[in-house]
Amino acid sequence: MRIHSLAPMLSALAISASFLMASPALAETVKLKATLDGAQQNPPVTTKGKGTAALTFDTVTKKLSWNVKYSGLSGPATAGHIHGPAAIGENAGVAIPFKGKLKSPIKGSAVLTDAQAADLIAGKDYVNVHTAANKDGEIRGQIETAK
Repeated sequence: MRIHSLAPMLSALAISASFLMASPALAETVKLKATLDGAQQNPPVTTKGKGTAALTFDTVTKKLSWNVKYSGLSGPATAGHIHGPAAIGENAGVAIPFKGKLKSPIKGSAVLTDAQAADLIAGKDYVNVHTAANKDGEIRGQIETAK
């Protein structure tokens, strides 16, 4: 009789364990990238500046992390941001400012709103690095899914 009374408890335990083990599978980290140059600015900028951005986005916590590397700018970076929402060639306001030191590489993270997350995944955001000579931005790159 004792064995029969343990069966429902063991079944419940097995079901609970399967839910707990399945939970991490729901989390997804999306890798994103951007290639920055002056030609993507609107209007385009003539510069030797170039850069890359490697980004990761956790779809559960909505945390976006970035590592932006650049070189060849006309002077020190005075600002850096993720702008959006905007299609390629369109301008938009600052969505996520880069805080702290702007020397390459610029590293940081932010937790996004649902709307920001949707724009990011839809490819409607871009990375922009500004200098004193190019106050509207010297190099820019649209964020896309890394392959």
